[in-house]
Amino acid sequence: MNTILELTKHLPIERSYLIEYLHCIQDEYHCISRAYMEDIAKLLSISLSEVFEVATFYPHFQVVEPDQLPENKIILKICDSLVCQMHNADALLIKAKAQYGNKLRIMPVACLGRCQHAPVALLGENPIDYADETKLKHAIKNQVYQPLPTHNHLTFEQYKKQSGYQTLLDCVANQTPESVIEILKQSGLRGLGGAGFPGGIKWQSVREELGEHMLLINIDESEVGTFKDRYYLESNPHQFIEGALIAAWAINADNIYLYLRNEYANARQILINELAKLNTELDYPLPKIHLRRGAGAYICGEESAMTESIEGKRGMLRLKPPRLSQVGLFGLPTLYHNLETLHWVPDIIKKGADWYHSLGQNDFVGMRTFSISGRVAKPGVYVVANGITLNQLINKYCDGMLEGHQLKAFFVGGSCGGILPPSAADEVLDFGTLDKYNSFIGSMAIIVLSSQDSVKDAAINVMTFLRDESCGQCTPCRVGTAKSVELLKQESPDKQVLESLCVVMEDSSICGLGQAAPNPIRSLIKYFPEELK
Repeated sequence: MNTILELTKHLPIERSYLIEYLHCIQDEYHCISRAYMEDIAKLLSISLSEVFEVATFYPHFQVVEPDQLPENKIILKICDSLVCQMHNADALLIKAKAQYGNKLRIMPVACLGRCQHAPVALLGENPIDYADETKLKHAIKNQVYQPLPTHNHLTFEQYKKQSGYQTLLDCVANQTPESVIEILKQSGLRGLGGAGFPGGIKWQSVREELGEHMLLINIDESEVGTFKDRYYLESNPHQFIEGALIAAWAINADNIYLYLRNEYANARQILINELAKLNTELDYPLPKIHLRRGAGAYICGEESAMTESIEGKRGMLRLKPPRLSQVGLFGLPTLYHNLETLHWVPDIIKKGADWYHSLGQNDFVGMRTFSISGRVAKPGVYVVANGITLNQLINKYCDGMLEGHQLKAFFVGGSCGGILPPSAADEVLDFGTLDKYNSFIGSMAIIVLSSQDSVKDAAINVMTFLRDESCGQCTPCRVGTAKSVELLKQESPDKQVLESLCVVMEDSSICGLGQAAPNPIRSLIKYFPEELK
């Protein structure tokens, strides 16, 4: 018990902090034994079974029996999701086990949010370009396991010099929440985490609820091929924070929760440092800002599962109604937003709705931030005027395809948006524009496949990801994703059986994961039937 008390002395003794307690143990010992779970249960006055079910739900926590305590504590995680798999992640995993298996615990993991650098790995908490063996050997030799020093982001002092936080102060002094919400509604700003719901309407619906309100910001970013929020966080964190403070003021929220992806250790350190400056140097009565870590569960990108996770539970979906804008985090009306959405808020309020509306081209609204990876010459994050096509993105921003590669297919919106053929590369990439393909842009993640790739293998990879990341709460998703992987691995899968599975998953799953899981399968059948013969 003394060990738990020492490791968690900075945390309140509250049930909702269970996942933070587990993080403290995992950080220190790189695994979690039954003895520590028993101590946590006693300290928080909950059952051991509650602690166990939460610890085993999240992939980040390595739960072990006392007689299975690993000799090698440090973990080398090698990404085996689609983009890294395209860069021979399997071979790297085998090679790593042969070379470093006696020094490290080596395991495959889901997408690490660094697809532009594929293939990638995490050594402890540090991202490693695994293709650069010199750097990897140096990191292992020198035991560089903690987050490296952060740099190159806009600091509080620099942001203030650029009139940072002045828009917040002007809102409080010269505007009303209603007028600010109206500006957002007129601007056409939509939720940029994937769903695309109008931002101003979300603010208004929460503000109209009685009593105390909450603001929850999703920085979990676990969608395959998505890394745009990390780009904003590691370059200009204060702009989204100012947007969050404006939102909290407008909806009358006294608490802001930041739900950050655990693999973003450097970004976490940036937030810790910059929030500390904000609290001491900004002349404004700040709401309380809580920084919580996810633990590797893709399903927690869904707002109700994220709510459960912050409350210290498994990331299981809540049934609706009631809507989370009515009964959300800790039972209070809650505004949920993605980081990028809030990034645009200060500029929209400062420059006006017409300014943001006019940024798009060809009658499209605003800006879009694309995470582009795969077989392009220059993968990365690109902030462009809305109304752009894939061909324009590749040729204007990505310096074309890799030498010797021709466009064969592309994933949109990460794992669930669908796999489209080259004939769709001249379609505008925005909400609703891909409906005729039964596809959607989602998180604006684009993964480009070439003539040297197997679309079937790519579909198997993302369906395996969805199988592993299903929360398991509903049978159609839990069984459907697993069965579809088995079928796709066959030399000539039965298309009728696959379609039957798709219908069941789409019609009967509780949440968007199961409902959208059929998209890669149907895309494969419709646009690339030759790969199923």
